[in-house]
Amino acid sequence: MYLTKEKKEEMFAKHGSSKKDTGSAEGQIALFTHRIAHLSEHLKKNRKDYNTERSLVMLVGKRRALLDYLTKKDINRYRAIVKELGLRK
Repeated sequence: MYLTKEKKEEMFAKHGSSKKDTGSAEGQIALFTHRIAHLSEHLKKNRKDYNTERSLVMLVGKRRALLDYLTKKDINRYRAIVKELGLRK
């Protein structure tokens, strides 16, 4: 699998408060961003994989919803995660 347990723990440790903090918005956004990048690369090779395309659109929507939540909750955390992950907007 492309995402091992160790990679997930490292991601949550970097963006959340600890490696077990899987519920933080920053950790989830980082995980979704990694998955979106992986699916985007897959779709570059497999243009007609419509199921993956649908999954990608759903993931982008989930990430957008979390970013909107973070904007309303704490704008400084939102700005930090957007800058850290290199997201636009």
